[in-house]
Amino acid sequence: MSAAPESAPLRNPGRAAALLAFNAGFIDTVGFVGLFGLFTAHVTGNFVLIGASIVTHGSGIVAKLLALPTFILAVAVTSLLLRRGRNNRRLAIGYLLFFQIVLLMAFMAVGVLGGPFKGGDQPIAVACGLVGVVAMGLQNAGSRTLFAQLSPTTVMTGNVTQIVIDLVALTDRAQPDPAARARIGKMFPPVLAFALGAIVGGLGFVHFGFWCVLVGVAAVLATLFSLVPLQLAKPGQAPRHG
Repeated sequence: MSAAPESAPLRNPGRAAALLAFNAGFIDTVGFVGLFGLFTAHVTGNFVLIGASIVTHGSGIVAKLLALPTFILAVAVTSLLLRRGRNNRRLAIGYLLFFQIVLLMAFMAVGVLGGPFKGGDQPIAVACGLVGVVAMGLQNAGSRTLFAQLSPTTVMTGNVTQIVIDLVALTDRAQPDPAARARIGKMFPPVLAFALGAIVGGLGFVHFGFWCVLVGVAAVLATLFSLVPLQLAKPGQAPRHG
């Protein structure tokens, strides 16, 4: 059974998906550039980088080895808490995004206070990376539970694959797929936002260091206000999904 507490449509789903995808691309790039090739959102990508580090004797292998178990623990704890809070979906969304914001702020603080890092295996650099992994673990857990109605926001491979399949379907007049156009409209904005976030994240880190994580914080905060109305529905009144 899904951990999502309700099946009702989310408010502003397209905007929320784009904002979360922007944040994922942004934070993943900041981690990669600032922490010697560490992926904080696309954690399985660290397997490839571990192999490369072994061959090239690169830095940061400790954080990459610890990233997956840290990510698994973050997702497991988040999923458990979401299951217990399934009776109030908006409250669960609010808590999830609030704690992601707190963790992103901690990620930024450790990076600012401990950096610039001389190597990826410094204890403070490892700690910084793992805080980022936990922050993005919350978003990954949310994408499979509370945000299951949205297209994936942390890994774009599946989205790009589906877009290509649907583009081919649109050109096939012999076997048309009426839902293909709608799926493209749903998945293309997050892909574009993720790419934009990656570009802005790289440029932001070069110019501002870990202070640039404030942009990711702003994206998640905007997602929170987009999904959770400031004035909740009165007792007995159905919430607006806008």
